[in-house]
Amino acid sequence: MEIPVHIAAVREEGALLAAAVAGADPDGTVPTCPEWTVRDLVRHIGGVHRWATGFVRGRTGPLDADLDEVVGTWPADAELAAWLAQGCADLVAALATAPDDLQCWTFLPAPSPRAMWARRQAHETAIHRVDAQLAVGHPVSPWAPAFAADGVDELVSLFVPRRSTALRADPPVTLAVDCTDVDASWLLCLDGHGVTTTRTAIDDAGGAACTVRGQAGDLYLALWNRAGADELTITGDRAVLEQFSEGVRIRWS
Repeated sequence: MEIPVHIAAVREEGALLAAAVAGADPDGTVPTCPEWTVRDLVRHIGGVHRWATGFVRGRTGPLDADLDEVVGTWPADAELAAWLAQGCADLVAALATAPDDLQCWTFLPAPSPRAMWARRQAHETAIHRVDAQLAVGHPVSPWAPAFAADGVDELVSLFVPRRSTALRADPPVTLAVDCTDVDASWLLCLDGHGVTTTRTAIDDAGGAACTVRGQAGDLYLALWNRAGADELTITGDRAVLEQFSEGVRIRWS
């Protein structure tokens, strides 16, 4: 997807997120992140937006700090939604005005640092928007299939194969993932060293141990552990999908 599409997604998802938390009980629980309250969720995503903005504005090396140090002073409960909205607006402005040849630290492969930060923050914001909507009992707003498939791709092609992943399988197993509403599919090979992902036509999956099919939005939610698999079609060994879900735990960098 083009950088402007990702920047627009940061703006739109951020607006939905702020709308969900406006007036919410800060001590309310977040069902998809049960260790968090709504306050924790807002602090996390608002802190990440500010952290990312620093790099887009030219910070060149990795920041060895936690979000408390990044933010400095956390907002009062009555100011959470406005603080969140301001951080997202600042990030959008930084991404929109950054030069195409921006040079800064990144942590995922991408055509350029600007492209990496725009894509990562689009999906960071989208997934946590889901958390906020579920926390306050709002319906989960849908995505365009292409955007949801892009989020699946970032997860299975970039995050999951990192050396830090806890996802392992011995003996090796394979998991095929197929979008039914957009032309996108992947084959994940899990072994004792980690995960190798190939973008491939589902017919070329070579008899995967487990194949998961569904609309891109449903796959996006399920693979990011924001929904169950009720809307998906699963063939083969369901334990492979369960192993994936249990092994995928993404930090903020």
